Amino acid sequence: MRDLTFKAFAITNEIDLNKIAVHCGIPKKFTWEEPLILRGEILKSILHKDVEESQMVLVFSFGSIVFINHSTPNEVTALLNYLHSFEPDIDVKDADRYTDDYNLHIKETESIELTDEYVVVPEYERYYPELISTVLAKSVALEKTEEQLGKINDKLETMIDRLEKGKLRIGNKELARTTAKIVRHEYNTLAYIMILDKPDITWTSSTAGEFYDKMLEFFELNDRYKILKSKTEILYNIMDGFSTISHSIRGLFVEWIIVILILFEIVLSLLGIAGLLP
Repeated sequence: MRDLTFKAFAITNEIDLNKIAVHCGIPKKFTWEEPLILRGEILKSILHKDVEESQMVLVFSFGSIVFINHSTPNEVTALLNYLHSFEPDIDVKDADRYTDDYNLHIKETESIELTDEYVVVPEYERYYPELISTVLAKSVALEKTEEQLGKINDKLETMIDRLEKGKLRIGNKELARTTAKIVRHEYNTLAYIMILDKPDITWTSSTAGEFYDKMLEFFELNDRYKILKSKTEILYNIMDGFSTISHSIRGLFVEWIIVILILFEIVLSLLGIAGLLP
């Protein structure tokens, strides 16, 4: 078995694997935990060219795809255009914004060697392509979500600047939109990417489980997950503060209106007693 090359992309937030499977004639119901693997005749029909046995594409429900042993940009573009027909949100031209490359080398070694660019294993195991692809797919998906979190932070910073300048009123729509972005971020990251979930093979093979855990630790997926979760909780706390300030200001405004109305009524009563009103 020759070495394998991997190229991962995060191209959208969600991909409906079952729609693609039906179109490809794959009689299987896919769940969130497993990728759709395109290879052989199916991949050949999509790319409109012959493919090698080792070439495959893994499509993940959380919006990532991983190419194995694909060397030409045309193959990547063709597959992206194919997926775009099912998911119009995919930006084919900007698909390489969140991407990562990796390699699997097979040679005589006493233990598995992990680096930033490749992993060296003593012999090939059938689960290596899926496990490596899963880690890469989650890593680039996290990279995409981390950038989205930065955009939310920028928005909150603008709101904080307004507070510092004495502009205390924040509209309900603005609060709702910002809160929705935080909730969407949390759903995409903590729920949909499923950092804590493991591929099925890791539960039936201890060596597969050990390899996956090593990859997971090397790419720091659990640590990045915890950081994102912590930052999300901080965002919620900040939004609670904004909401409290906004509601307090509205409550104070209503109280002043009531006071003004009461004073106005008192003035009218006094004027009536003094005979200045008909």
